Amino acid sequence: MFSLSMTVQPQVTVPLSHLINALHFLKSSVGSSSSSTCNSRKHKEHASDSPQHCTEPVWNLRELGLSDLGTQQLDELVNGVLPCLSKLEAPLPLGSQMAWRTSHLSSHSFFINKHGFSCSPIPLSAQVLSRQQLPTFESVFTELHHWPVLVQSRGFKTLRTKTRHLQSNYERSLESDGFTPSFMKGILSRDKGIEVESLDSLTKNKNVPDGQHESFKRGFAEGFLKAQALTLRTQDSLKRNRLILLVLLLVGVYGISKTPFLSGLDSALDPVQMKNVTFEHVKGVEEAKNELQEVVEFLRSPQKFTALGGKLPKGVLLVGPPGTGKTLLARAVAGEADVPFYYASGSEFDEMFVGVGASRIRNLFKEGKANAPCVIFIDELDSVGGKRIESPMHPYSRQTINQLLAEMDGFKPNEGVIIIGATNIPEALDNALVRPGRFDMQVTVPKPDVKGRTEILNWYLKKIKVDPAIEANIIARGTVGFSGADLENLVNQAALKAAVDGKDMVSMKELEFAKDKILMGPERRSAEIDQKNKRITAFHESGHAIVAYYTKDAMPINKATIMPRGPSLGHVSMLPENDQWSETRSQLLAQMDVSMGGRVAEEIIFGQEYITTGASSDFDSATKIAKMMVTRFGMSEKLGVMTYTDMTRQSPETQAAVEHEVRLLLKESYERARALLKSHAKEHKNLADALLMYETLDAKEIQLVLEGKNLDAR
Repeated sequence: MFSLSMTVQPQVTVPLSHLINALHFLKSSVGSSSSSTCNSRKHKEHASDSPQHCTEPVWNLRELGLSDLGTQQLDELVNGVLPCLSKLEAPLPLGSQMAWRTSHLSSHSFFINKHGFSCSPIPLSAQVLSRQQLPTFESVFTELHHWPVLVQSRGFKTLRTKTRHLQSNYERSLESDGFTPSFMKGILSRDKGIEVESLDSLTKNKNVPDGQHESFKRGFAEGFLKAQALTLRTQDSLKRNRLILLVLLLVGVYGISKTPFLSGLDSALDPVQMKNVTFEHVKGVEEAKNELQEVVEFLRSPQKFTALGGKLPKGVLLVGPPGTGKTLLARAVAGEADVPFYYASGSEFDEMFVGVGASRIRNLFKEGKANAPCVIFIDELDSVGGKRIESPMHPYSRQTINQLLAEMDGFKPNEGVIIIGATNIPEALDNALVRPGRFDMQVTVPKPDVKGRTEILNWYLKKIKVDPAIEANIIARGTVGFSGADLENLVNQAALKAAVDGKDMVSMKELEFAKDKILMGPERRSAEIDQKNKRITAFHESGHAIVAYYTKDAMPINKATIMPRGPSLGHVSMLPENDQWSETRSQLLAQMDVSMGGRVAEEIIFGQEYITTGASSDFDSATKIAKMMVTRFGMSEKLGVMTYTDMTRQSPETQAAVEHEVRLLLKESYERARALLKSHAKEHKNLADALLMYETLDAKEIQLVLEGKNLDAR
């Protein structure tokens, strides 16, 4: 609708096409000099009939309320309604076509930008809507059947008035379907619901024959039931999946809550009471037990020491090879003092999350302080207390050891808490950890000697059924270098061997078998070795035995065998009568001579062309001894009493001199072994034949063979 407001006339609302037709007719009738010109009031009917191409009725000025307007005023009205033309443009004939184009240039006034035209002529370059051709009234407005325009009156409108006005216009536009776009109709009719079609109407619409109505309904019902069942199964499956996902989510949350990243060591640590472990259970380390007895006395009666002004020691560091009983000693300390025992391994404080190790240390000492006096034992201390280094890969690796240092000797006292650490490599510990005030005492736990090994063997032999004739000291002599854990394994292997053989008790034979298995490896009886290789092995091993038997200061022979054990085809074991704390130059040369006996025997018996690779390990041991004599022990006359720890830093002349001395020692040893075997060729052959016959000979049997005596039937 078109709204026109005047100050002298009331507001009249008429269709735009009616107004345009009337204005066009009146303007053409007033401005033209043709014979059809007449007064507008007398020719009302003629004016309505003149535009024959318009289907709408024509209105005159009286009906439009414009009867008082003259020709000039009418022209101004028409020119104000229609876009003004530039004076430079010439009017086009009536009914000609036009083409609109859009210009994106800004105009000089807000009105032109908003409405696209101005009442004053403007240059063509500033027009927002410019025309190539001038349209007439009919060509412009016949395509626009209705043009609703709201003309704003002067004055101010409140938000409530404006909202009410917009709502009223929107309601009027909804009442007429002609003003509602198609997409708006779909949106407005969306909530009306879908009309449900009955089954009878569906059969009619689908043109189902009368005889098939029942079948159609039955099939429709079955399909509906199947679809409903499928829907129920789908819903059940969704419920199960949701339940499974919920359970997995709960389990995941529970697992995350238990990770060190979230919890650390927030759970309380339960101490262990070591009432059943005392120093009586620790064998072979008497000196270490005496050192730790002071700590036990301090835990039992601290007033005895504090009365004299003494302080409770902060920590005790146990140093020794693996398997010597460091953990057992720590447990014995807690058992003797009857105090709680907290155990932790150094690897437990090493986590992938930052700050977890320090948190574990804090919680461990917190629990210890709450239950003081107590013993906190940290095994493998080097894994948590190693030397601190700057590492860009692990910038937070020092937090754990820093926390340990602060807990052991910080501002907060640890009265009544004894920390015992154990390590195999004390040189790897941080210097701040081993200083006085943290680990005040350092106790060495070495491998047991013959007496200690005998005590350990007797302790473990009491736990199994053994032959009363067993002599533990003989086994102890043959197990030089064995730790307490090795001896426990030896007794256990002997018990397993006796059970496999179906015996009621463990005898000396099973103990010897277990010792040989640990020293030389298990027997490989399934290995098929031809007679030629057996003969070579017999002469090779008998060469070692002959040199060891007739060389002064050589270790006594314990056993010789050509039974394949481990990686070797034969073996000669030698055991000292007593523990050796140091070795003389004569003993080292004797060991080199024994190592050379195998290759010398092959060369004498089979010739230079038929020597084998079986002496490679012998040469390794002989070369190692010769290098140690020259570079570490000062046993070379040419180089003197000087050590050469790193040969790569020595001058070429020094390296050549060291190599010359080593070669000289090896050559002399080889010549001594050759001379000895040539002088005892008969004994050499007899011992090799005995090995081929019996495969294994002990020390007494070897002595009988070398003395020319016959062995009893075996």
